This record gives sequence, C-alpha cells and structure tokens, in this order.
Amino acid sequence: MKKESFSKLLDQKRLQSHLMIIVVSIIIPLISLLVSPRSDFPEHQIRFFILLFVQLESFLFVAAIIFRKLNTGATRKEFTRIILSRLFIFMLSCFIIALIVNLLIMAVIDLIMGYGSGNEISYFFHNEFSVWFKATIGGLLFGTALFIFIQWQSALKREQQLREENLIFQNETLKSQVNPHFLFNCMNTLSALVGAQPEMAEKFIQKLSSIYRYILENGTRDKVPLKAELDFIHDYFFLHKIRDDGKIDLEVIVNESDKYEILPVSLQILVENAIKHNKATIGEPLHISVYIEGDNIVIKNNLQRMATQIKSTGIGLKNLSERVILISGKDIVTEEINNYFIVKVPLLK
Repeated sequence: MKKESFSKLLDQKRLQSHLMIIVVSIIIPLISLLVSPRSDFPEHQIRFFILLFVQLESFLFVAAIIFRKLNTGATRKEFTRIILSRLFIFMLSCFIIALIVNLLIMAVIDLIMGYGSGNEISYFFHNEFSVWFKATIGGLLFGTALFIFIQWQSALKREQQLREENLIFQNETLKSQVNPHFLFNCMNTLSALVGAQPEMAEKFIQKLSSIYRYILENGTRDKVPLKAELDFIHDYFFLHKIRDDGKIDLEVIVNESDKYEILPVSLQILVENAIKHNKATIGEPLHISVYIEGDNIVIKNNLQRMATQIKSTGIGLKNLSERVILISGKDIVTEEINNYFIVKVPLLK
C-alpha cells in the first residue's frame, strides 16, 4: 500500500483530513483528563473537544487560503520573505479565530445553562485567559513548526523531481538536436551553399555552431533570460529559412524581453513541433508567431496538418509541461482556435 504524505492528510478536500482532526480532538482532551482530572467531567471535555475540532478545521481552512499559489519561481530571498509574511498573517488570523470561537462557545453555554448574560465570558477573561493564551500560542507555534516541516519536505521532493526531469530533458534535448536527420539536412544545405554562396555558407556554419553552443551551455540550467532564448530561436529558424525559403514565416513581437526569464530550449521545442507536424509550401506557407500576452509567451501557428504525422522523438508538450510546473508552479496552456494552434508558456520575472 502506498504511503500517504502528511501534507495530503491535511488536505480538507479529503475525508482522511477530517477523520484525523476528529481523532486528534478526542485524544488531546483525554490526555488532558489523565494528566489533570476534573470534577466537571464530561462537560469540560466535551467543550474542549468541540473547541479543538472547530479551531483545527478553521486553521486548516485559513492555511489553505493564505499559502495557496506560492510563487515557486521566485528567488530564495523573495520566497523566504513571502513565507515569513504569510506565517505572521496566518498566526494572527488563527489567534483571532480561536478567541472568537472560544467566546461564541461560552455565549452558547450561557444561553443553554441559563446563566446570567456574559457570565462565562466574564469568568474566562478574569480567571482563564492567561492559561488559554499560553496554550493557544503554544499550539500555533507547534502548528507553525509542523507547516515549516511540511514545506521543507515538499521542497526536497520538488527539488528531487526537478533534478530527475532535468536529466531526462538534457538527454532528450541533445538526442533531438544531434540526430542524424537534422545534421544530414544541415550538411546537405551547407554543401550546396559552399560552392554557390560561400559567404552564406560561412554564416550558416556560425549559426549552426551558435545553436549547439547554446544547448550545451544552458542544457543544465533551470532558466535563462528570455532575450537569450529568442536569439537562439532566430539562429535556429535561420537554418530552416535557408532550406525552406518562402515556405515558413516566423514573426517575433516581444518588447522588454530583459524583464523575463524562461526555461532553456522551451521555445525551440514548440517552434520545432509546429514545423514538424504541419506541411509548408510556397502556396500555403506555415506562419509562426511569438508574442507576449500577460505573463505568458505565446507561440501560435496556423494548422496545416500533414496527411501522415511524423513519429515524435519523445520531447513534446507533456515533458515541457512537467518542467514548467516544477520551475514556475504554473502549467502551459494549449488551444486550437479558428484553425490555429496556440501554446502559452508562463514567463518568470
């Protein structure tokens, strides 16, 4: 049986989370009774159980709101600042909720037992507030330590997964680019240029060299400047333009590229997929557009599917999507609209 992580047990969308809270809410009052027997058993323990159960459910609900959508693509310093500020908000919110819940339960007890208005509440503030305050703060500190442990565990798991994905990606990327078919086409084109257009042949060699230098230098990195990736795309497309002049058109409209970062070779994968899976002729050219929309970079091409699709090399949207999620915490979006295929990749600021 697969062992469940502790973070999953705290997910309130799962029944196990509520069952765990019920068990904890029963065990703690029983332990308290064993340590310090009370004459008002079981009334005090029932009240303790209700109070604990409501507070734990409320705390998990607040935590799910405050700590969701953490920017995993932020720098370590920024991520630490975000976590600390949200921890402060979480503890303050939980303390206020605990106080309100406690006062509401006391008000209900006053009403049920027919005590004078505010009798229980007045007794609480005069005799029990100090003990309650220490216990609540202690519980919140314990919960905070538990949260930090869960985040640390998740970070280790995410780092290990990212390392494995990067190893696979590096291997597949190199296999995809340095494959005999790609080199064969480039060598044929270069052979034709050497005799007819020696200056163009020299430029072709420079671009080809630049492509492989970029792959080798950045294949192990998690992210690169968007400007560097766009320069790489222009060099890559140059080889296709020489071979398929007039059949493929690439339009890049990106301003302020220095503001963003992106996964290395990610745009090349998408441009290559567009070229590989669509036919392109002089009469029906393939148009590829690259532009920024919000916090995404968009790769859009007109759909001109080939009658016989080329077998994939193993690098596709699924592999890229997994890496994007690990780096940015967001997923890529793919759409087919009005005979256009559109891919949106989250940018890192």
